[in-house]
Amino acid sequence: MAERPEDLNLPNAVITRIIKEALPDGVNVSKEARRAISQAASVFVLYATSCANNFAIKAKRKTLNAGDVLAAMEEMEFERFMEPLREALEVYKKDQKGKKEVSEQKRKDKEKKTDCGIDKSREEEEEEERMEEEPDAENEVEEEEVEN
Repeated sequence: MAERPEDLNLPNAVITRIIKEALPDGVNVSKEARRAISQAASVFVLYATSCANNFAIKAKRKTLNAGDVLAAMEEMEFERFMEPLREALEVYKKDQKGKKEVSEQKRKDKEKKTDCGIDKSREEEEEEERMEEEPDAENEVEEEEVEN
């Protein structure tokens, strides 16, 4: 776990970006207010994680999943965030599925190229063997003519 309480805080750049996106243009936030928001966000994340972990433990699992987090949000009485969270989760799943499909397609394309390369190599080897055999056959014909 964290050695110092400061290690539990979210990065200032992330907090600043979230604050700027949430407020209208022209609104300034003091350094002290950003620090307070950062600490509050860290406490929220730790509490949500703890609640979600309790659901995982009840299910005799060591890994938290999205269902645990949703159940934790409900238990913490944050029902109004449930629908936006579900929507964000669906978007995330679709993005991941798309990335997985692209990655799989790249892997298949790479395998095809490799297979084609192997096929070409085999064809080239067979062609070289034929070329090596053909001069021997020509030499035998010439030798027979010379003997006659």
